[in-house]
Amino acid sequence: MKKRLLQCGMLCGLLLTIVSCKNKEKQEADEKIASLQTYIDSLERVKTTDSEANWDKISADFDRKTKESNEAISRLNDDVKAKNKARVDSINARYVILKTKVEASKAPKKVVINANQRLRNTFFGADRIGEDMKFGWVNKDNILETYQKFFDSYKANKSKFSREDYDEVKLIYEALDSRKNTVEKEGLSSSDNMKIASIKFKFAPMFKVNRIGAKARENEEAKE
Repeated sequence: MKKRLLQCGMLCGLLLTIVSCKNKEKQEADEKIASLQTYIDSLERVKTTDSEANWDKISADFDRKTKESNEAISRLNDDVKAKNKARVDSINARYVILKTKVEASKAPKKVVINANQRLRNTFFGADRIGEDMKFGWVNKDNILETYQKFFDSYKANKSKFSREDYDEVKLIYEALDSRKNTVEKEGLSSSDNMKIASIKFKFAPMFKVNRIGAKARENEEAKE
């Protein structure tokens, strides 16, 4: 009788140990998944730009927490594994959405250059002159070179200009002339001033004829 009681007690003790172990494993899995859940909740409240700046650490932390959750789930009974795996999969789906947003934010933005800016770039190089038409970088030492570059670029590209392009060229030319008035007071040499006058003398009639020609050409094209 005593032997049976002893065996029964040992069996009960073993069952309690197994149940206790399973409960501990379930608790551990719940804690790991809850930690992963809290982490994704916090990430979704962070601005995309801030996440982008710290993405390497965020990605590493998320991968570690996911791995710990999956390892804890692997120790559960089959009857609860699927349910907990589905919880982790749901969290991972939210992470993928967040990751996609960050990667899109990190991707190089395509810069769209409007027609007028492209025209200004043709004359003076990329982004030397913007919408404000400021020639602040032009001084008494480089203004002759600037006029010459403008005139050479004009001659090389005038056949490609539309009527709207000619309107923009006129504004650019007038803005450069305005800058020249300032530079003259800053010590522009007489020699450079005369050479600039020669460029202007050649440019003015050429521009007038070309602009009329562009207008006539577009009118003819519109009739066809």
